[in-house]
Amino acid sequence: MLGRMKLYNYFRSSASFRVRIALALKGLDYEYLPVHLARNEHLAPEYAARSRDGLVPLLETDTGLRLSQSMAIIEYLDETHPRPALLPADAAGRAQVRALAQSIACEIHPLNNLRVLRYLVRDLKLDEDAKNRWYRHWVREGLLAFERQLAARPADGQGAFCWGDAPTLADCCLVPQIFNAQRFDCDLSGLPLTLAVHERCMALPAFQRAQPSACPDAEA
Repeated sequence: MLGRMKLYNYFRSSASFRVRIALALKGLDYEYLPVHLARNEHLAPEYAARSRDGLVPLLETDTGLRLSQSMAIIEYLDETHPRPALLPADAAGRAQVRALAQSIACEIHPLNNLRVLRYLVRDLKLDEDAKNRWYRHWVREGLLAFERQLAARPADGQGAFCWGDAPTLADCCLVPQIFNAQRFDCDLSGLPLTLAVHERCMALPAFQRAQPSACPDAEA
């Protein structure tokens, strides 16, 4: 059994938000350690000594184990603290949930990562409007694909959340992506299933506790 963990994260980071949701759903206590990405604190030597990829989140256990990459962290938490489960018990269900989660984490999120958006402006010389139009286009394309996947769920996967009637890994990924999309004023029309799941998630205390505005380093 793990003792108190440390989570190095940034309040606006979607990947950090995913892990905070998983920790809250499982009722796990942890020390919140902010790493401000906009101020380049992730590039500081002291953080680089902990995180080899220089990214957030980073989970550190009481045994000294350090884990990066939000999806790996969440699956580690699910294996070491299996209740409530964030993946279905059957292999087909687990594959379906992972596919939904990766549609967000692998297809959409990399394109709206802060370092990618900075590159568009700094190196490719896009102005703010062009950068935002680029962002909105790809986020909408990804969410439309996610909506189609929700609509095509088999009977055993249909329910109040992304898969069934309890939050899963997919919901941990979806909610932060919707937060980001709203922040950048993306067009969210034509996404009734996706937005309904988001609303149900945000009615739960665990999602409310994990949201950016509830973080100790949240900016007004």
